[in-house]
Amino acid sequence: MRITRATAGTALVAGALVLTLTALAYPAMLGVRNAGSDQARVVTETRYGPLTEQDRDFVVKVRAAGLWEHPLGLMAMERGTTPEMREAGEHLVVGHSRLDATCRRIAPELGITLPNLASPQQQQFVSTVDGTTGKQFDTTAVNIMRITHGQIFPVIAKVRANTKNSLVRQLADQANDTVLDHITVLEKTGLVNFDQVNFQQTAPPNLPRAQLTPPAPQPGEPVLSLTAPPGLEVNTSAPTPTPSPTVR
Repeated sequence: MRITRATAGTALVAGALVLTLTALAYPAMLGVRNAGSDQARVVTETRYGPLTEQDRDFVVKVRAAGLWEHPLGLMAMERGTTPEMREAGEHLVVGHSRLDATCRRIAPELGITLPNLASPQQQQFVSTVDGTTGKQFDTTAVNIMRITHGQIFPVIAKVRANTKNSLVRQLADQANDTVLDHITVLEKTGLVNFDQVNFQQTAPPNLPRAQLTPPAPQPGEPVLSLTAPPGLEVNTSAPTPTPSPTVR
């Protein structure tokens, strides 16, 4: 069968997208691989319960996720080519604005320093998506975010099951709802490549820790606030499952 120039061009774009996802779609949040030697080690005792290495890492993970997904959501709202893509952007912006507010509220109570910049790998995610246009923008953004959300989902469950700190438990509850909401709206775009997503969720590249770590803020640097545009209100609680068709 003769391959036309248009067919070859389509195959080239698809191949490039797969290579991009393979290279970049590793865990979105700091420390998905254990950052410390003993995640159960108690870092400090607080009036909300003991704070472990895992608890502290989790609060930073949630903050770090917002530092790249919030701006990507704003991009999707402006540059998405379909209503579903723009809706996904709205949910990313609002969801991470709310999570960020919780992180900024509880971090001082727990003695946790929050980063103001995303990690190098997270910044690369944003740069990669920002370098695309049109439908390729939609597809690249959706698949990178769907992979990273799928990877963090079981991490949230583990923290929620193990933490003895009430503030971390509340953040895990909120993060669980928000991530499930984001997965749902990303899938609603119809652009998720499930074969690629499932592969990357279980076989992420093994990157050096420096690539996964957000830089520490400068002494005295104010904490950056992630906020939603005025008047933007969407429901980011856990979505109701779609009912199955009735069998007659």
